[in-house]
Amino acid sequence: MSDHVNHSPRACKPIHWGDLPSGELVQANVQDYLETWWPKVFGYHLLKLGELSAGLNSMQCSIPHQVMLFEQDFASVIGRFENLPLQNSCIDAALMTLLLEFEDDPYRILRELDRVIISGGYLFIVGINPLSSIFFGKMWPKYQARVPWCGHFFTPARVKDWLGLLGYQVVADERMVFHSLLKEANPKSIWQHTLEAWLPNAGSFYVLVARKLDSPLTPVRQKRKVRQTKWSPAPTAGKATPRSKS
Repeated sequence: MSDHVNHSPRACKPIHWGDLPSGELVQANVQDYLETWWPKVFGYHLLKLGELSAGLNSMQCSIPHQVMLFEQDFASVIGRFENLPLQNSCIDAALMTLLLEFEDDPYRILRELDRVIISGGYLFIVGINPLSSIFFGKMWPKYQARVPWCGHFFTPARVKDWLGLLGYQVVADERMVFHSLLKEANPKSIWQHTLEAWLPNAGSFYVLVARKLDSPLTPVRQKRKVRQTKWSPAPTAGKATPRSKS
Protein backbone atom coordinates (compact mmCIF):
# COMPACT_ATOMS: atom_id res chain seq x y z
CA MET A 1 0.00 0.00 0.00
CA SER A 2 1.46 3.35 -0.96
CA ASP A 3 2.11 5.90 1.72
CA HIS A 4 -0.17 8.40 0.04
CA VAL A 5 -2.35 8.68 -3.03
CA ASN A 6 -2.04 11.78 -5.19
CA HIS A 7 -5.15 13.85 -5.65
CA SER A 8 -5.58 17.60 -5.46
CA PRO A 9 -5.83 18.20 -1.69
CA ARG A 10 -7.23 21.71 -2.03
CA ALA A 11 -10.05 20.51 -4.31
CA CYS A 12 -11.93 19.27 -1.23
CA LYS A 13 -11.14 20.04 2.35
CA PRO A 14 -13.15 19.61 5.56
CA ILE A 15 -13.92 22.95 7.17
CA HIS A 16 -16.42 21.72 9.76
CA TRP A 17 -16.63 18.37 11.52
CA GLY A 18 -19.95 17.83 9.77
CA ASP A 19 -18.08 17.70 6.45
CA LEU A 20 -16.70 14.30 7.50
CA PRO A 21 -18.83 11.15 7.40
CA SER A 22 -19.90 10.47 11.00
CA GLY A 23 -18.11 13.70 11.83
CA GLU A 24 -19.75 14.18 15.23
CA LEU A 25 -18.60 10.71 16.31
CA VAL A 26 -15.04 11.38 15.14
CA GLN A 27 -15.03 14.78 16.86
CA ALA A 28 -16.26 13.26 20.14
CA ASN A 29 -13.58 10.55 20.08
CA VAL A 30 -10.78 13.02 19.41
CA GLN A 31 -12.05 15.46 22.01
CA ASP A 32 -12.41 12.79 24.69
CA TYR A 33 -8.82 11.68 24.17
CA LEU A 34 -7.40 15.20 24.17
CA GLU A 35 -9.18 15.93 27.43
CA THR A 36 -6.91 13.36 29.10
CA TRP A 37 -3.90 15.42 27.98
CA TRP A 38 -4.97 19.02 28.50
CA PRO A 39 -4.35 19.02 32.30
CA LYS A 40 -0.75 17.90 31.62
CA VAL A 41 0.08 20.82 29.34
CA PHE A 42 1.27 24.12 30.78
CA GLY A 43 2.42 27.46 29.44
CA TYR A 44 1.09 30.74 28.10
CA HIS A 45 0.04 30.16 24.47
CA LEU A 46 -1.88 27.30 22.81
CA LEU A 47 -2.08 27.37 19.01
CA LYS A 48 -5.05 25.62 17.36
CA LEU A 49 -4.21 25.28 13.68
CA GLY A 50 -7.11 24.94 11.24
CA GLU A 51 -10.89 25.11 11.46
CA LEU A 52 -11.29 21.55 12.77
CA SER A 53 -8.86 22.24 15.62
CA ALA A 54 -10.84 25.38 16.44
CA GLY A 55 -13.96 23.19 16.71
CA LEU A 56 -12.43 21.09 19.50
CA ASN A 57 -13.12 22.11 23.09
CA SER A 58 -9.88 22.81 24.97
CA MET A 59 -11.32 24.60 28.02
CA GLN A 60 -9.73 22.00 30.32
CA CYS A 61 -6.29 23.10 29.14
CA SER A 62 -4.53 25.25 31.74
CA ILE A 63 -2.94 27.44 29.05
CA PRO A 64 -4.83 30.76 29.28
CA HIS A 65 -4.20 32.26 25.82
CA GLN A 66 -5.59 30.04 23.04
CA VAL A 67 -5.14 31.19 19.45
CA MET A 68 -7.10 29.86 16.44
CA LEU A 69 -5.17 30.33 13.20
CA PHE A 70 -6.49 29.76 9.68
CA GLU A 71 -7.51 31.79 6.63
CA GLN A 72 -11.13 32.61 7.53
CA ASP A 73 -12.34 35.93 8.95
CA PHE A 74 -13.52 34.43 12.25
CA ALA A 75 -10.02 33.17 13.16
CA SER A 76 -8.11 34.76 16.04
CA VAL A 77 -5.15 35.14 13.67
CA ILE A 78 -5.53 34.98 9.89
CA GLY A 79 -2.59 33.33 8.19
CA ARG A 80 -1.28 30.48 6.09
CA PHE A 81 -0.06 27.30 7.69
CA GLU A 82 3.17 27.16 5.69
CA ASN A 83 4.12 30.71 6.69
CA LEU A 84 2.90 31.35 10.23
CA PRO A 85 2.74 35.05 11.22
CA LEU A 86 4.27 34.26 14.61
CA GLN A 87 7.61 34.84 16.29
CA ASN A 88 10.14 32.08 16.88
CA SER A 89 9.68 29.97 20.02
CA CYS A 90 6.50 31.64 21.26
CA ILE A 91 4.04 28.69 21.40
CA ASP A 92 3.88 26.26 24.34
CA ALA A 93 1.56 23.73 22.66
CA ALA A 94 0.02 23.33 19.21
CA LEU A 95 -2.88 21.28 17.86
CA MET A 96 -3.29 20.45 14.17
CA THR A 97 -6.22 18.40 12.88
CA LEU A 98 -6.34 16.80 9.42
CA LEU A 99 -3.94 19.35 7.93
CA LEU A 100 -1.26 17.01 6.60
CA GLU A 101 -3.92 15.27 4.51
CA PHE A 102 -5.24 18.41 2.81
CA GLU A 103 -2.26 20.73 2.35
CA ASP A 104 0.23 20.83 -0.52
CA ASP A 105 3.43 20.70 1.55
CA PRO A 106 2.81 18.89 4.85
CA TYR A 107 6.44 18.69 5.93
CA ARG A 108 6.85 22.44 5.48
CA ILE A 109 3.91 22.96 7.84
CA LEU A 110 5.63 20.79 10.43
CA ARG A 111 8.84 22.81 10.02
CA GLU A 112 6.91 26.05 10.52
CA LEU A 113 5.29 24.67 13.66
CA ASP A 114 8.69 23.58 14.93
CA ARG A 115 9.93 27.14 14.44
CA VAL A 116 7.28 28.63 16.73
CA ILE A 117 7.09 25.90 19.40
CA ILE A 118 9.31 26.35 22.44
CA SER A 119 11.81 23.74 23.58
CA GLY A 120 9.89 21.19 25.63
CA GLY A 121 6.59 22.23 24.03
CA TYR A 122 3.87 19.82 22.90
CA LEU A 123 2.54 19.10 19.42
CA PHE A 124 -0.78 17.25 18.97
CA ILE A 125 -1.46 15.81 15.49
CA VAL A 126 -4.82 14.33 14.47
CA GLY A 127 -4.67 12.41 11.21
CA ILE A 128 -6.18 9.66 9.07
CA ASN A 129 -4.64 6.21 9.21
CA PRO A 130 -4.43 4.57 5.74
CA LEU A 131 -3.65 1.21 7.39
CA SER A 132 -7.30 0.83 8.34
CA SER A 133 -10.68 0.10 6.80
CA ILE A 134 -11.07 3.77 5.81
CA PHE A 135 -8.68 3.08 2.93
CA PHE A 136 -11.44 1.11 1.16
CA GLY A 137 -12.90 4.44 0.05
CA LYS A 138 -9.70 5.13 -1.92
CA MET A 139 -10.40 2.03 -4.00
CA TRP A 140 -13.97 3.02 -5.02
CA PRO A 141 -14.16 5.72 -7.74
CA LYS A 142 -17.39 7.20 -6.36
CA TYR A 143 -15.69 8.00 -3.05
CA GLN A 144 -12.31 9.22 -4.33
CA ALA A 145 -13.50 12.78 -4.89
CA ARG A 146 -15.26 13.03 -1.51
CA VAL A 147 -14.01 14.09 1.91
CA PRO A 148 -11.89 12.59 3.39
CA TRP A 149 -10.79 10.26 0.59
CA CYS A 150 -9.82 13.15 -1.70
CA GLY A 151 -6.86 13.95 0.55
CA HIS A 152 -3.43 12.41 1.05
CA PHE A 153 -3.27 9.64 3.63
CA PHE A 154 0.10 9.41 5.41
CA THR A 155 0.87 6.49 7.69
CA PRO A 156 1.51 7.32 11.34
CA ALA A 157 4.99 5.81 10.93
CA ARG A 158 5.75 8.34 8.17
CA VAL A 159 4.63 11.24 10.36
CA LYS A 160 6.72 9.90 13.24
CA ASP A 161 9.76 9.86 10.94
CA TRP A 162 9.17 13.53 10.10
CA LEU A 163 8.85 14.38 13.78
CA GLY A 164 12.05 12.49 14.54
CA LEU A 165 13.94 14.49 11.92
CA LEU A 166 12.72 17.70 13.56
CA GLY A 167 13.86 16.57 16.99
CA TYR A 168 10.57 15.49 18.58
CA GLN A 169 9.85 12.51 20.78
CA VAL A 170 6.46 10.85 20.29
CA VAL A 171 5.11 10.22 23.77
CA ALA A 172 1.67 8.84 22.79
CA ASP A 173 0.01 7.25 19.76
CA GLU A 174 -3.74 6.63 20.02
CA ARG A 175 -6.00 5.02 17.39
CA MET A 176 -9.77 5.49 17.30
CA VAL A 177 -12.95 5.10 15.17
CA PHE A 178 -12.61 1.54 13.89
CA HIS A 179 -14.88 2.06 10.90
CA SER A 180 -14.56 2.62 7.13
CA LEU A 181 -16.98 5.62 7.22
CA LEU A 182 -18.49 4.38 3.93
CA LYS A 183 -21.76 4.37 5.84
CA GLU A 184 -22.91 5.86 9.13
CA ALA A 185 -20.76 4.56 11.97
CA ASN A 186 -22.47 2.96 14.95
CA PRO A 187 -20.34 3.28 18.11
CA LYS A 188 -22.11 0.27 19.64
CA SER A 189 -21.31 -2.01 16.71
CA ILE A 190 -19.92 -5.40 17.73
CA TRP A 191 -17.70 -5.38 14.63
CA GLN A 192 -16.01 -2.15 15.72
CA HIS A 193 -15.35 -3.43 19.23
CA THR A 194 -13.99 -6.69 17.82
CA LEU A 195 -11.69 -4.83 15.44
CA GLU A 196 -10.46 -2.59 18.24
CA ALA A 197 -9.74 -5.59 20.47
CA TRP A 198 -7.91 -7.69 17.87
CA LEU A 199 -6.31 -4.98 15.72
CA PRO A 200 -5.73 -2.01 18.03
CA ASN A 201 -3.55 -0.22 15.46
CA ALA A 202 -6.26 -0.33 12.78
CA GLY A 203 -8.24 2.69 13.92
CA SER A 204 -9.21 4.99 11.06
CA PHE A 205 -7.95 8.06 12.94
CA TYR A 206 -4.86 8.59 15.04
CA VAL A 207 -3.67 11.16 17.54
CA LEU A 208 0.09 11.60 17.96
CA VAL A 209 1.39 13.50 20.97
CA ALA A 210 4.98 14.68 20.49
CA ARG A 211 7.29 16.78 22.63
CA LYS A 212 10.11 18.97 21.39
CA LEU A 213 13.34 17.75 22.91
CA ASP A 214 15.65 20.02 24.86
CA SER A 215 18.69 18.09 23.64
CA PRO A 216 19.39 15.65 20.78
CA LEU A 217 18.63 11.95 21.24
CA THR A 218 22.25 10.97 20.57
CA PRO A 219 24.33 11.81 23.65
CA VAL A 220 27.38 13.92 23.04
CA ARG A 221 30.55 12.05 23.88
CA GLN A 222 32.61 13.46 26.68
CA LYS A 223 35.78 15.12 25.54
CA ARG A 224 38.90 13.19 26.34
CA LYS A 225 41.16 14.79 28.84
CA VAL A 226 44.40 15.83 27.19
CA ARG A 227 47.38 14.55 29.05
CA GLN A 228 49.73 17.29 30.03
CA THR A 229 53.30 16.60 29.08
CA LYS A 230 55.67 16.53 32.04
CA TRP A 231 58.51 18.89 31.20
CA SER A 232 61.90 18.46 32.88
CA PRO A 233 64.01 21.58 33.45
CA ALA A 234 66.65 22.13 30.79
CA PRO A 235 70.29 22.54 31.85
CA THR A 236 71.45 26.14 32.22
CA ALA A 237 72.93 27.45 29.00
CA GLY A 238 76.76 27.85 28.99
CA LYS A 239 77.31 25.48 31.87
CA ALA A 240 78.79 22.12 31.05
CA THR A 241 79.24 19.21 33.33
CA PRO A 242 82.92 19.16 34.38
CA ARG A 243 84.94 16.14 33.30
CA SER A 244 86.80 14.16 35.89
CA LYS A 245 90.61 14.31 35.60
CA SER A 246 92.30 11.03 34.99
